[in-house]
Amino acid sequence: MCVSLKIAIDGPAGAGKTTTARLVARALGLIHVDTGAMYRAVALQVLRENVEPDNEESVRRVLDHVEIHQEIVGEEVRTYLNGEDVSKAIRTPEVDHIVSRISAYPFVRAKMVDIQRKLASKGGVVIEGRDIGTVVIPDADLKVFMRATPEERAKRRLKELEGKGICANYDEILAEIRKRDELDSTRDHSPLKIPEDAFIVDTTNLSIEEQVDLILKEVKRRFCL
Repeated sequence: MCVSLKIAIDGPAGAGKTTTARLVARALGLIHVDTGAMYRAVALQVLRENVEPDNEESVRRVLDHVEIHQEIVGEEVRTYLNGEDVSKAIRTPEVDHIVSRISAYPFVRAKMVDIQRKLASKGGVVIEGRDIGTVVIPDADLKVFMRATPEERAKRRLKELEGKGICANYDEILAEIRKRDELDSTRDHSPLKIPEDAFIVDTTNLSIEEQVDLILKEVKRRFCL
């Protein structure tokens, strides 16, 4: 039954994971878990406490009093940091700039992965991030890897920021995306990589609707005939 599936969606920043995962989950009646938002929440707290992201012990102390959970409100997944809805606050360039450094710490990933595995343990989830199919739920029923060119991802991020009234520069965004790709792919702990048995979706020239349709067709082909 589709309602008990565990679907893992991985990929780099800007590949379209979050929106696509949310819509796939809605279509299948599953719960959407946005793991990237969890790491962003930790990064936000680091910024709020004026902690240097490269100071490992200081980040560890921040993490000691961080509580994160997610709830579905209407048709959106909301992320809460110590009881506060930070769903918008975690989507800023300042958080973008440090989140890969924060998420590279093994102790940060260990705490987040524990939360994520508990959420996925009973199935019925679409869970997306960087290491879902390789580390968090390697037993996922379906592993999807979404990718797109850095240039296309930078265009999407620029459009997103401008839509929020945030002034941004395309070249700076592109440089940041390339830097994040490098950090995410080369970190020692749980690097971003394509699972061996992944269903690969290149979203460079695809609309959100087309991305969702491809994944739903794959789910139907494999499980819901």
